[in-house]
Parts: sequence; C-alpha cells; structure tokens
Amino acid sequence: MDTTQQMPEVLYNITQASWRDLNALRDLEKVCFPKDAWPLWDLVAVLTLPNVVRLKAEIDGRFAGFVAADIRTSEKLAWIATIGVLPEFRNQGLGAALLEACEVELTAIHRIRLCVRVSNDPAIHLYEQHGYSRVEIWPRYYSDHENALVMEKIFFERTG
Repeated sequence: MDTTQQMPEVLYNITQASWRDLNALRDLEKVCFPKDAWPLWDLVAVLTLPNVVRLKAEIDGRFAGFVAADIRTSEKLAWIATIGVLPEFRNQGLGAALLEACEVELTAIHRIRLCVRVSNDPAIHLYEQHGYSRVEIWPRYYSDHENALVMEKIFFERTG
C-alpha cells in the first residue's frame, strides 16, 4: 500500500510502517493516548510481527498518524489494535483515510472489530460513519477503568 492523496489543503501519503518508525510511533502513542500509551515492547511487536497490517500517514515528510490491525485468518476477523492522528493533523480526514486504507489491506477479512473509549465521541462518530456498529461494552477495560465500546463492521461480499 502506497497512496498519495489530497485532502482539502493537505497532501498526505499512506504507506507501510516498519521498525524504522518506532520512535515516531512512540511519540504518537504518548500524545494520542496519554493514559494508555503502549509500552516499548508492544510497539516493537506491532511494527514487526507477521499478520499485522501497519500503516503510517505522513504529511510533508512528518509522521502524522498510524493504524494497526491484528489479522486472525482462521476466524476471518481482524482487530484494529490502534489508530491515532497527532492533534495538529486532526479534523482533516486523516483518521478516516487511515481507517479506509487499513480496510483495503484486509480484503480477505469478513469482520473487523475495534475498541474505543465510551467517552471518545469523535472516534465513535467516525467509526459509525464508516459502517461500524456497537457490539458490546467491556467494563473497566482501560487503565483508568473507563469502559470500552466494542464496534464491528461486517463485509458480506468480500472474497477470501
């Protein structure tokens, strides 16, 4: 996957992420998820393990966003493990672009799930706009004991 797209007033590029993006991803995690930033080893894993879709978004050569999905082929299911956009690049469609690019990479998958804080209304709205439905609540899921909303998108006409 290597796409260059034009958002209104912003040129961005979405490409595969690799271990070379570790420091930029660490910084993004700390900014986007201050309560739940992944530890170093989880970041190394998401950038190196097989069966993981890992995409980064860059604007003017700067790391601006990231999405990763864990593919569970035997279940024809993938979990979007993380998706984040740095604050200075939000509200410009980059989160939606990352989500859509990730879905394209998951064409053999029939169900995609993700978790989101129940208080994260902008993210919930984004996911609902892209066809995700509310499935269940996981009580006290996050480190501060906030509940997680599990959302799912089902693709009926995919090959794989």
